[in-house]
Amino acid sequence: MIEHAPLRALRRASRRPVLMGLACLALVACRGADAADSVSIETARAELAAGRAIVIDIREPDEHLTGVAAGARLLPMSRLAARIGEIPTDPSQPVLLICRTQNRSSATLKALRERGYAHVRYVDGGMSEWARRGWPMVAPSR
Repeated sequence: MIEHAPLRALRRASRRPVLMGLACLALVACRGADAADSVSIETARAELAAGRAIVIDIREPDEHLTGVAAGARLLPMSRLAARIGEIPTDPSQPVLLICRTQNRSSATLKALRERGYAHVRYVDGGMSEWARRGWPMVAPSR
């Protein structure tokens, strides 16, 4: 039997208790997102700089050490279920999820949408594209 990649990821995650709840659900839900669910990296940068959107970096703390976008909130995917209250629920406040390449952020988006977060989108290209372009990054705040 051929095993679907998100199921393999879920099985690996189940060996690590920290990846539970919403994070595991997001991995299972990952089957590709609609193009309307994403924003370009340029748009994300402009919206963050203008204060028109909240960018939430869902990478893990060891990934944050490589640098984060100034002004982004840090909320590791593995802690999302426990800290979901930190995601704004006001539909007039756009929320943009960013991870390394967009795989986790697009999966997390699907899980959040199932919980009524219609104002959340993910950043196409992720922080790897941000870094590739040489855009400024800062050390994560503690």
